[in-house]
Amino acid sequence: IATVRLAQTCPINPRQRGFICCSENLKLLQLLVKSAKQEHRDLGVVFVDIAKAFNTVCHQHIIAGLVQRGVDSHVVHLVGEMYRNITTYIV
Repeated sequence: IATVRLAQTCPINPRQRGFICCSENLKLLQLLVKSAKQEHRDLGVVFVDIAKAFNTVCHQHIIAGLVQRGVDSHVVHLVGEMYRNITTYIV
């Protein structure tokens, strides 16, 4: 639901795969693998995080951008809650 609402006010470039539902990415990968097998072709897959946006963009700027784009306040609140009091531990 959040993805659909965000896509209405913040369209994502078709080349961007990071914010697309994981199942859609998996279906695309499965289709590519199946096609390569059927056609007896080599297939190489590379996953690249060029910008590392979540490491470099302040979470408050993300929220401010959503508000500026006119995203529904409930979705903005949901995104804000996802970032509230989060921590990462490397063991």
